Amino acid sequence: MAARVYATSADYTEWSGQAAPTGAERLLTQASRDIDDALLTAYYCTDADGMPTDPDIVEALREATCAQVEYQQETGDTGTGAAGRWDSVSLGPVALSGRKDAPTGPQGLDLAPRADRALRRAGLTPGVIR
Repeated sequence: MAARVYATSADYTEWSGQAAPTGAERLLTQASRDIDDALLTAYYCTDADGMPTDPDIVEALREATCAQVEYQQETGDTGTGAAGRWDSVSLGPVALSGRKDAPTGPQGLDLAPRADRALRRAGLTPGVIR
């Protein structure tokens, strides 16, 4: 099954009022996966491809995905989660020092505050199994 992507470059531009960043499709795909990770216990109706069918849920996931990309751009993260986490990083021969903070979202996910609020407003988090 193909990855679910909840927003397009055009959605990002409309939502943020800014041009979509370089590599927007990749960033939006990764951000959509982050949103999926935040929704592991959420309950909502989907179509055969796993995409939400309720227009309010569709909008919430679009907004949360755009917010996640915006957050990663502001923090200098490329979706790897490494940006802003270390005071110093070297790659040869690997040296990391001074871990600043840990992700605070579900399962250690570094979820954008605006993304979290969009999901909460839609009743998608915190997930409750009924």
